[in-house]
Amino acid sequence: MKKIQSLIILFAVIHTNIQAQNGNISAENLSQIKKAYANTTSDKAIRNAIANVDINKLADNAENRKQLNGDFSDKVTTKGITNQKSSGRCWLFTGLNVLRAQAIAQHNLPELQLSQNYNFFYDQLEKSNLFLQGIIDTRNKPIEDRMVEWLLKNPVGDGGTYTGVADLVAKYGVVPQDVMSETNSSNSTSNLSRLLALKLREFALELRNIPENTKPATIINRKIEMLGTVYRILALNLGEPVQKFTWSRKNNEGKIIETKEYTPLSFYNELFGNDLINNYVMLMNDPSREFYKVYEIDFDRHMYDGHNWLYVNLPIDEIKNIAVKSIKANKAMYFSCDVGKFLNREKGTLDVNNFDYESLLGTTFGMNKKQRIMTFASGSSHAMSLIAVDIDTDGNIKKWMVENSWGDTGYKGNLIISDEWFSEYMFRLVVEKQFVPANILELLNQKPVRLPAWDPMFSADENK
Repeated sequence: MKKIQSLIILFAVIHTNIQAQNGNISAENLSQIKKAYANTTSDKAIRNAIANVDINKLADNAENRKQLNGDFSDKVTTKGITNQKSSGRCWLFTGLNVLRAQAIAQHNLPELQLSQNYNFFYDQLEKSNLFLQGIIDTRNKPIEDRMVEWLLKNPVGDGGTYTGVADLVAKYGVVPQDVMSETNSSNSTSNLSRLLALKLREFALELRNIPENTKPATIINRKIEMLGTVYRILALNLGEPVQKFTWSRKNNEGKIIETKEYTPLSFYNELFGNDLINNYVMLMNDPSREFYKVYEIDFDRHMYDGHNWLYVNLPIDEIKNIAVKSIKANKAMYFSCDVGKFLNREKGTLDVNNFDYESLLGTTFGMNKKQRIMTFASGSSHAMSLIAVDIDTDGNIKKWMVENSWGDTGYKGNLIISDEWFSEYMFRLVVEKQFVPANILELLNQKPVRLPAWDPMFSADENK
């Protein structure tokens, strides 16, 4: 009996040691770990401060008091402040802000505000169709299939990308803001998105359960009926899109020089007219993937008949040179980045030296951009319009400025970016092809590397 008890004790000891070796935190491990916190008077002071004050205020870098000012050597002409409020429509605000800057400069307008709500209505309708058709196309696959799973996780949302702007504007045009103004549901999209997603998932199960021998035309007709329900939900929340409207053009002094009736497409063609699909190229700075390659993101688009994301991946200095050319030509650009990193909202600056977390917490944060991407620590989260650059007399870039869509916050509705921050946290830039060197444009002739829709590097811009 004693022998059996001894064996049991021995087994328990061995089992405990194996558990510790397999990665558990043992009592001995915990004792060693706790030694890292000495609980000195300095530690206590820092702990008390962090317990009562926002960590960013405590980490505010006193040695970086020399602020990035609002003086720039080159700046795009633009006027007005926009506010996406509690929505993820930064991509749409950015795209339309780039367009309005062009129209203001080209037609000498005192100001121009475009209706995000108008294009958002069709964005939600087109995304709903994209989802339902995707469910139809994959209905013979098991529900555990990765593509089916991705569809069900992402039926619809208010985030997006430049390709969405280009496809929507090409198909539906644009209208002035006062023609289709914002509503509570467009300013605060969470409830609309939640209810729409819930209904679409319900429709998805119905489509997947349709008998296999059902005629394709019957399935499509049912999908159209489903989209009728979606349209009604959108119309009740956002209002119904206008088909025609009257608009008065004013000169820079505010005097009316012309009043005409327009359709959304005729208004776009007359005031803007540029081919957003074919005359622009999307550039990416992703050091975790091979440079000078073209990448395409499968299916993650806004419209079933629209365009997948297509990028040329370039070193950051190449992108900066192209951006400078565009700004000097008075052309704003769609710009997306990881806006939450080192953002000082009160001062309206993005600078890697804004906060000194290392001194406060007694450790270092040493990953480079490639490592942050690989470990999911950083990725594009927000789109803005790149409108200014400051270059010194020696030709060195000192800082940049973007037009934001957070209302009258930051620096007069804008954010000022240090060049170092630009290198570390800028990801995507959309620019007219005329500013891109021929050797880079030639890369578009290569067969793109196809990446799946769920690749985390290519999530939609949707910062709220």
